[in-house]
Amino acid sequence: MIQNEPLRRWRLILGGGDADGTEFLLTGDSDCGIDACLEALYDMDESGHSFRYEPKDNTKVGRGKSQPQVARWLGDIRKYFPQSVVQVIQKDAMQHEHLQRKMLLDPEVLEQAQADVQMVATLLELGKLMPESTKDTARRVVQQVVEELLRKLEQHTIQAISGALNRSVRNRRPRYNEIDWNTTIRKNLRHYQPEYKTIIPETRIGYGRKSRRTLKDIILCLDQSGSMGTSVVYSGIFGAVLASLPTVSTKMVVYDTAVVDLTDNLQDPIDILFGVQLGGGNDTNQALKYCQTLVQRPEDTVLVLITDLYEGGGEPEKQMRERMTELVNAGVTFIVLLALDDDGTPSYEQGNAKFLAKLGVPVFACTPDLFPDMMAAALSRQDMSEWAGKNNIVLKGTQGQ
Repeated sequence: MIQNEPLRRWRLILGGGDADGTEFLLTGDSDCGIDACLEALYDMDESGHSFRYEPKDNTKVGRGKSQPQVARWLGDIRKYFPQSVVQVIQKDAMQHEHLQRKMLLDPEVLEQAQADVQMVATLLELGKLMPESTKDTARRVVQQVVEELLRKLEQHTIQAISGALNRSVRNRRPRYNEIDWNTTIRKNLRHYQPEYKTIIPETRIGYGRKSRRTLKDIILCLDQSGSMGTSVVYSGIFGAVLASLPTVSTKMVVYDTAVVDLTDNLQDPIDILFGVQLGGGNDTNQALKYCQTLVQRPEDTVLVLITDLYEGGGEPEKQMRERMTELVNAGVTFIVLLALDDDGTPSYEQGNAKFLAKLGVPVFACTPDLFPDMMAAALSRQDMSEWAGKNNIVLKGTQGQ
């Protein structure tokens, strides 16, 4: 069996039949089950109408309506494949519009699916098409994914941002664990004692802790056009976490051709996600115009615009660039994220990226794991180009990019 392992794998990949070239015969329930799962998805037509799942264990799933077949297939791929592979297979399945609707618009089928961020984004996009019988199930799926993401991301976000803000407040009478050693040593170099080979500090500089006042303002401005689906999900999560921090004031604005302020929903990320409407066009100029009205302390404000920068040219794009320039000149820390997900850099409008780079505005795609550290760097007014370089992030719009 070990000698035939490469042939076995090629047989499963190629799907059998006269053209696969392996002449390898699959044996055992597991291999036959894997083959049936892959055949159902990857041997159907592009529309998904021809989806037909026939398990090789003699279990009947019906030849009529496809919902029972899809539900059984979703259960079996979780049986035969690890979670990471299941997510890839489901993502491939949802590329077929007919199969996507079978998976997401039928509550029984939806309950069998492996919930992930991509599925949540698709559910949000299908919101208007979703029958009432499915909405409760969809909300449970969204809640499950949100809770998992909160467990993963919340603690790191709070620690990174609280630490950055607390370090910006100086304490002249610090406890031992609050001493800023680097600053203390620099301030006391003149007190170096050669005979003892040490510094005797006259002044100790420490980090401030437990500040009760709002130190910084954060504005998350989110393009909710269809291409930004997973970024919307992560933005909702981070918005809710940031809103829980007493030392920052967080506002969330979403837009397509209209602008909606979701700040009042930040206490519940589920409400945020169901408050967005993925799809349609976008008007970044109007969104930035509204964000300008929210800026009260420019020097203490971080504005994160999450968009692919497609504005359509003409007068709206010209006005958008003018507003971007006004924000930078006012002293706002302005950052543009082309995406906030794990999918890498998407397609984006390169002309606007180059314009922003000339303004000194960093433009890049950010993963959810790096977002807390990115926000901490922005809130402490670090050089974002330097931060990006340390994290192997290539800023877009710069020379050669």
